[in-house]
Amino acid sequence: MSKQVRTLSFIIFSILSTLAIFFCFKVKGEFNFEQFFPEGDPDLDYFYEFIEEFETDDNFLLVAIDRNEGVFEQQFLNDFHDFALKSKKLPFVVSSTSITQIQYPQKTPFGFAATPAVHRKKPSKYAKDKERLLEDERFNGTLISSDATSAVVALKLIDNIQIDDSRVLMSKMDSLVNSYPFQEHHYLGRPNFQVEFIDLQFREIILSAVVSAILVTIIMWFIFRKGWGIFIALLSIGIGMLLFMGMLGASGRTLNVMSALYPVLLIIVGTSDVIHIMSKYIDELRKGKTKNEAIRISIKEIGLATLLTSVTTAVGFLTLLTSKIPPIRAFGLNAAIGVIIAYITVLGLTTAILSLFKVEQVIQLKDRKPFWEPLMERMYRLTKLHPRKIALGLVSTVLLSLLGMSLITTNYSIESNLPIGQKITEDYKYFEQEFAGFRPFEIAVIAQDTFKARDYAVLKEINKVEQFMKQYDAVGSMNSITSAYKSINRALNGNRLSAYQFPDTEVAFDKIDPYINKLPAASLDVLVSKDGKKARITSRISDVGSDTIKNIGARIDRFIAEATDANVVQFRRTGTGILFDKNEEYVRDSILNGLGFAIIVVSIFMGLLFRSFKMVLISLVPNIFPLMIAGALMGYAGIELESGVTIVFAIVFGIAVDDTIHFLSRYQLSRRKGMSIDESIRVTFLETGKAICLTSVILFFGFLVMLFSINPPSVTVGLIISVTLASALLSDMFTIPLLIRWLYKD
Repeated sequence: MSKQVRTLSFIIFSILSTLAIFFCFKVKGEFNFEQFFPEGDPDLDYFYEFIEEFETDDNFLLVAIDRNEGVFEQQFLNDFHDFALKSKKLPFVVSSTSITQIQYPQKTPFGFAATPAVHRKKPSKYAKDKERLLEDERFNGTLISSDATSAVVALKLIDNIQIDDSRVLMSKMDSLVNSYPFQEHHYLGRPNFQVEFIDLQFREIILSAVVSAILVTIIMWFIFRKGWGIFIALLSIGIGMLLFMGMLGASGRTLNVMSALYPVLLIIVGTSDVIHIMSKYIDELRKGKTKNEAIRISIKEIGLATLLTSVTTAVGFLTLLTSKIPPIRAFGLNAAIGVIIAYITVLGLTTAILSLFKVEQVIQLKDRKPFWEPLMERMYRLTKLHPRKIALGLVSTVLLSLLGMSLITTNYSIESNLPIGQKITEDYKYFEQEFAGFRPFEIAVIAQDTFKARDYAVLKEINKVEQFMKQYDAVGSMNSITSAYKSINRALNGNRLSAYQFPDTEVAFDKIDPYINKLPAASLDVLVSKDGKKARITSRISDVGSDTIKNIGARIDRFIAEATDANVVQFRRTGTGILFDKNEEYVRDSILNGLGFAIIVVSIFMGLLFRSFKMVLISLVPNIFPLMIAGALMGYAGIELESGVTIVFAIVFGIAVDDTIHFLSRYQLSRRKGMSIDESIRVTFLETGKAICLTSVILFFGFLVMLFSINPPSVTVGLIISVTLASALLSDMFTIPLLIRWLYKD
């Protein structure tokens, strides 16, 4: 490398690195539930129309306060009530509800009067208050636990609260709740999720970067045994990572829940490029070449192959652009850009730095043949002497993989994706066990023709649907305009629990209707639209899995179609819950389309590179096996196929094809030199096999780094990719020679 080229390279990377450091501080995290909604979906469009007339179904924060001895103790109730009132004054809070704030309407000779649900100042009435609350389906499981050891303050928030506001709210909430002598408290709601998950993103990125760097340092030590050699490799990889983060900041891109994969991906992809370049450089030095000659040959022979591997890896990530889920598309695009940045950095910076150092400063040039050559020689002979056994093993692997793939489950749950051992997870489990849970389950009600949502005929149909929904234990915290009629009916009948029901005749309904008009407008506006034509049934459903919830929803739809009068009213399930589950379906469908696209693009690259249909076939077949093994591993391990996990297929295909390109490129180079097929395969094993094995080892342990994560999808992705890429190495080393000998003759 000439001095001018080297100097220019240093100047360019110095300027870019300086800019990257500046823009790194502009990178921000993002976690909005809306970003996971499938774009362009008719249910999403309808949901946006729905919330314009009502409100979002995730504009809440629940705060559960525990008292092991029971909440009906005067001092506790006084503190709890004070906390409920003060929490209402926090920023971005619209209203608060708790058992100490609610009141029962009671009919008197002078009209309706309100009696508190909890008589805080009269302990003698606690037993009766407790009994009445636990018998009331509106409050048991929503504002008080079934064993009365926990009570909830339900805060209604502004719609679509964003991260900066969420941080302010949660900070002030922490200060407020800790000012009371409560035993324990638990949070559930949008602002808590936002704050915790964005903090998790940054923690995961730092952890994965540090652990990956340590791993790469150890591996580089075994390869180079020289401090400067390790320094050159780590510097190139580190600069690539810095430039990538700077690109994110400069382009205004944000980090999402998948961002913890970026450091691992860029470090191990960059390491793979470094190893291939430096291994070739060292091999040429061992042949007696000068530094400049070795660098020139390395760039010429390995640079093109490494470019192709980087492009194919990027194509694997770009297949994620077929997804309708914005965070997955963003991850795919960012990862693809990162791979190209890593390649440019390694090729432009590593070679420039290598030219500055003496050979003995970079690596010990002692002969290492006793380790590598015999191992590669044995693998070569194995492929030559036992082709039938290898073919039988491949067929057996395919059959076992197909069986495993048939066992894949799609019953995704939120809990399985929450961070391990964190308070947010424990709080989520707490609300799932003690209260109605988190997942919204909404049904829109549309009155037909001249009917209005508050007409008896419409409300009667709504009540039918609600009674049907109650048969499912997973569905709770139900509320609609019929609840107001049931409450008034109960008040008119001495507050008897049995009277909490919708009037069974229109005459009885007409007696109640005038009282409904006297209720505060704010309490009705969230249940009935202003034009009176639409209403809603709000509820929550336990986190029993997306497929189970889908089945429950389908049964409710069938009941509606069969048992309600569509000429009077129509129903449609909506809300964030149905959109979350729907995006999983889109991800599963789009990943297949994306892989098909990737296979086509890679086939075109291979065709242009090797100009042979047979070579295209040889290059694709070994990379189908890892995909099948990834699917089989998920099936046998019972891993749910959800959006965070489906990206493994794009990653596996994009990276696995790299080794295939290096192997076939070296094979073709030997054939052009006039070597026979067997001799070309043998030389490829001896010269390129070492680099392929080294990079595969780094990939294997690099992705295993993700086992240190507390984010379950990251752990799952790391485990699957590590095991699958190990299988990809074996597939390349054994399948490619088999196919070459089968399809080609000297």
